[in-house]
Amino acid sequence: MIPPAEPARRGILNWLLGLWGGGVVASVVYPVTRYLAPPEVPEAPTLSVGAGSAQTLAPNTGRVVPFGARPAIVIRTPAGELRAFAATCTHLDCTVQYRPDLQRIWCACHNGEYDLNGRNVAGPPPRPLDSYDVNVTGDEIVITRRA
Repeated sequence: MIPPAEPARRGILNWLLGLWGGGVVASVVYPVTRYLAPPEVPEAPTLSVGAGSAQTLAPNTGRVVPFGARPAIVIRTPAGELRAFAATCTHLDCTVQYRPDLQRIWCACHNGEYDLNGRNVAGPPPRPLDSYDVNVTGDEIVITRRA
């Protein structure tokens, strides 16, 4: 005896239900996958940036400024010389700041210290800060990444 044929209507409903289930799974899996593996976004080739007015940066002070995807720090030494460095600690990429009381660049994460030439002198930082060239154009401080 031949088994009765499944009605065509049930086959279409099963197909639609499977298609719907696949769509639900894809709509959950795709965003999670995109979140876990974000696309590589190359850093813009920022070579120089304005860092504010030279007159507003008093001796023995510093200023953190954006420089591409990472910050930079501009310092006016007690002698009045301008210097600029990458403002991310070489230990764990924390943002550093200038401490006028110590006359040093200081990382608050693990108490790392750098001298006014960017050399690591205390704490866990393994290497010096990257230094930048500083030029004053009119009253504007311009810092430039070294090639």
